[in-house]
Amino acid sequence: MTATIALVDDDRNILTSVSIALQTEGFLTRVYSDGESALKALIENPPDLAVLDIKMPKMDGLELLRRLREKSAIPVIFLTSKDDELDEALGLAMGADDYIAKPFSQRLLIARIRAILRRTEATSPSAEGGEEAPQEILERGRLVMDPARHRVNWSGNNVTLTVTEFLILETLAQRPGIVKTRNQLMDAAYQDDIYVDDRTIDSHIKRVRRKFRQVDPEFDAIETLYGAGYRFSDE
Repeated sequence: MTATIALVDDDRNILTSVSIALQTEGFLTRVYSDGESALKALIENPPDLAVLDIKMPKMDGLELLRRLREKSAIPVIFLTSKDDELDEALGLAMGADDYIAKPFSQRLLIARIRAILRRTEATSPSAEGGEEAPQEILERGRLVMDPARHRVNWSGNNVTLTVTEFLILETLAQRPGIVKTRNQLMDAAYQDDIYVDDRTIDSHIKRVRRKFRQVDPEFDAIETLYGAGYRFSDE
């Protein structure tokens, strides 16, 4: 099925040019000029992915993402200015799946959109309703992960993760006690030749921990091995 991409940016030139580029690649697009007008539409009629500018009038991208994440886990890519490293880190901590600095290449944006959509499809049931080999439920101690339904449970409590977070946690949980480097986690979550720096993975890990500690303040199953990477403990 054709994927629908929502674009939220107060720069009409960006909205127009990116929308045309996406449509040329076979996507459907919806455009919004500010976060306030986009919020209700994104919740009531969610697209397959949203591209959000951070600096916008009325409601900026960070606030839009915060409110969106209260009700939805749709994939989100942030557009940021080159010097907004704090905004980038905060956006990832709040639930963004990726970010691209302005000025940006439309080819790069489209590549990252495709990569995230492929990850989304990989953790969702078949849209065509065809027969597929069932994906095994992963159980590690108090953790239960259901890839087919994109569900995560810890000690009987549901934990809502984005696609990127799910893939990173699944990679760690598949082999408890084994250290996974940042590069290995990048390969699992970004299955394309796309550059992602170390702090992106670190931000995802911090966000996963924060979500689990909302249901279990003593959650410590993801361990940091400084200079090496991360590992999952099911003890």
